[in-house]
Amino acid sequence: MALAARQAPPAQAPAARAGGRGRLAWLRASSRRLTGERSFLRYATGVAALLPLLALVGIVAILAAKAWPAMKLNGAGFFWRSVWDPGNTYGAPVKTDGVLHPVGAHYGALPLIVGTLASSAIAVLFAVPLSIGAALAVVEKLPRRASHVLGMFLELLAGIPSVVFGLWGILTLGPVLSRDVYPAVASIMPDVPVLRFFRGDTGYGEGLMTAGLVLGVMIIPIVAATTRDLLRQVPVLTKEGAAALGMSDWEVASKVSIPWVRAGMIGASVLGLARALGETMAVAMVSGSLLGTVPANLYGKMGTIASTIVQQLDGAFSDGTGFAVRTLAEFALLLAVITLLTNIAARLLVRKVAATALPVGRGV
Repeated sequence: MALAARQAPPAQAPAARAGGRGRLAWLRASSRRLTGERSFLRYATGVAALLPLLALVGIVAILAAKAWPAMKLNGAGFFWRSVWDPGNTYGAPVKTDGVLHPVGAHYGALPLIVGTLASSAIAVLFAVPLSIGAALAVVEKLPRRASHVLGMFLELLAGIPSVVFGLWGILTLGPVLSRDVYPAVASIMPDVPVLRFFRGDTGYGEGLMTAGLVLGVMIIPIVAATTRDLLRQVPVLTKEGAAALGMSDWEVASKVSIPWVRAGMIGASVLGLARALGETMAVAMVSGSLLGTVPANLYGKMGTIASTIVQQLDGAFSDGTGFAVRTLAEFALLLAVITLLTNIAARLLVRKVAATALPVGRGV
């Protein structure tokens, strides 16, 4: 019995070795499977990361190719001319520098550049302080339930179509401002070189100021919702410590909370600016759609690059030479370049602000 017991383990050795080999094969198969999954994930994420860049390069390249004949004919003066003349589209076309175009066709981008930048600047100046104030109220002052309700309305406001804002601007906001606000502002402004821009004919509610205010209302939810989420990340102990040092609520907000998230707030403002630069329908409805002329005052009619493209595209197809469509492509390329430069400048500013040594202001 004892001898049989001692001889039993050698009989089980082949089965143990077979089990070890099976486990080793399973581990090798699992390793190969994991390696394949990791390779697939690496390539898939690489392709996904390249898609936005490829899309941007493709869009810019197509616009540049389409606009090249117009760029050759319009020349560098395109950027500071104020003319908008499609020429005689019913007469015989002519060819200049190898580009076929209607007789007398001349285009200039200066009024549209001014209108785009000025209306977007008004929108940012109007929306950013209100958005920061709304975000501070939601995070710091309001009860939790009221904060949740107000935050929900902010998000709903971001989803309203731009044509609704345009109708509200042309039917309600513009007439009210032109009747009750603009004349009062224009009458008290002194006749000096800078403030003279605030004087003059206030019109009927269509123009630069109305377009800027409508754009400002449209970007408020974008900036406010982003700023609200950023302010919620400020450590509570930091704010309580500032309050314990005797700071008022305003000092806590201005010296602790806002400096803590200032880089993100700049990014939120740039998101709003990008929306304002590219907005089309709302601006087309409230701007007055004036071509070839820079607005004479703050209330004058104007146009932007995006709104002019959508308004003139249908008529541009009546140009049998295709020059009008190519000019609109040049405008689209110009708008893309302006947006890209704005985002690059904002990114550099965010990087500079984020490199500050302390996340709080002086005196803390």
